[in-house]
Amino acid sequence: MSQNIYDDPQFFAGYATLDRSVKGLDGAPEWPAIQDMLPSLAGLRVVDLGCGYGWFCRWARDQGAAKATGYDLSSLMLERAREMTDGADIEYRCEDLQTLTLAANSCDMVYSSLALHYLPHITPLLTCVYQALTPGGTLLFSAEHPIYTAPLKQGWQEDEQGQKSWPVSHYQQEGERISNWFADGVKKQHRTLGSWINALVAAGFVIEYLNEWGPTAAQIAVNPALGEEKERPMIFILRARKPA
Repeated sequence: MSQNIYDDPQFFAGYATLDRSVKGLDGAPEWPAIQDMLPSLAGLRVVDLGCGYGWFCRWARDQGAAKATGYDLSSLMLERAREMTDGADIEYRCEDLQTLTLAANSCDMVYSSLALHYLPHITPLLTCVYQALTPGGTLLFSAEHPIYTAPLKQGWQEDEQGQKSWPVSHYQQEGERISNWFADGVKKQHRTLGSWINALVAAGFVIEYLNEWGPTAAQIAVNPALGEEKERPMIFILRARKPA
């Protein structure tokens, strides 16, 4: 069973203040990079794993997706998603991604934003997604980068000149990491980049593109707080395909 931190009222209230909660996809600085990696969604059946407020489901529908289905463990998130969603062709379901089952060949595109690093075991979900995708179908997801998740205590170090660095330790020791982010005791999972990629390959996927995301100079000019993200990748974005 995955930890359902998003139904913690303190965590949920804190998360609601983030740009990516208030502004949706445009509030996520990595969104332009994700858009560049997405296939055309026209006519596709799309699944969003860890859909949160449903921003991507609604965007997919606006791009012409035939159907969008969002899955999330948090009933509070799904309640907000349903409040914000009008019209048909979008369905939200409360499911633990760790034990998710999907019908074979039931979707053409699977998307996930910053959700999969919460899962203690990634193989069952990747196996599920692979058989659910139609041949030629796409999996595109973002997750916290192993360089970011590796330290047992995450945080910047700063030298006498004010230069920040992100100490990488315990990289090879995979497993649970505890962070205090909006609430104490948030459980995330650290796995090496090799483990992520090898799990995808073992499930049958072909790796198409890997972006160890960082902000552009233009983004930093608009939002100087993003400047520190040049020093280490906080997230990665990966596109994989089920062979046709």
